[in-house]
Amino acid sequence: MTRYKPAEFEVMDLKKILIVEDEQKIADIMVAYLDREGYSAKTTASGTEALELAASFDPDLVVLDLMLPDLSGEEVCKELRKRSDVPIIMVTARTAEEERILGLEIGADDYVTKPFSPRELVARVKSVLRRASGDDEFLAEKLSFNDDRMVIDVGRHEIKVDGETVTLTPHEFKLLVTIARHPGRVYSRYELINKVQGYDFEGYERTIDAHVKNVRHKIETDSKHPEYILTVFGVGYKFAD
Repeated sequence: MTRYKPAEFEVMDLKKILIVEDEQKIADIMVAYLDREGYSAKTTASGTEALELAASFDPDLVVLDLMLPDLSGEEVCKELRKRSDVPIIMVTARTAEEERILGLEIGADDYVTKPFSPRELVARVKSVLRRASGDDEFLAEKLSFNDDRMVIDVGRHEIKVDGETVTLTPHEFKLLVTIARHPGRVYSRYELINKVQGYDFEGYERTIDAHVKNVRHKIETDSKHPEYILTVFGVGYKFAD
């Protein structure tokens, strides 16, 4: 008699989340909810250790608290941005708009404010990872400007300016591609925040200003006198014709 043998399922490559949070109870809740959704989560309460884990653990996304006992979250974020474009969600107890905009300006992709619902965090993790993968709408194409001085390879998620590769965060990349596809078309901040952050993003339209500032700094010869991303005062932004 042949016994039934259960099928052996291939273990799928889980998305890895690095949680940098010094409140153990909050960190444990994050891990529980992320594990339930099929993510592999690792935690640390130290900014210094977070930078070491970012190299060894190679996370797909970092959840980063601003208030840490050694390095500040801002310092960790800046250092991570020097090394990679890994998506970063900042966790902050600060409610002032300026504080949150600063986090975006130094490279964060999104933020949640304490106290927050664990379900909200999971939703934001899914949203940021989805947009980082480019699966939602990007096609394999190349965009070229100024006699190939700037070339955007959408399929490869690669940008070169004057032959040098430029590293953008997932949201910065999506912002640039969105407006570069339609030179001369004016986008309002509200349109861009919906396209870049998603309709579920409950942030300020000034978030887009922070992303534009970062992109200009990386692709423009003189970010104060841009030739690619132009401001349309009172409306929003457009890509130069």
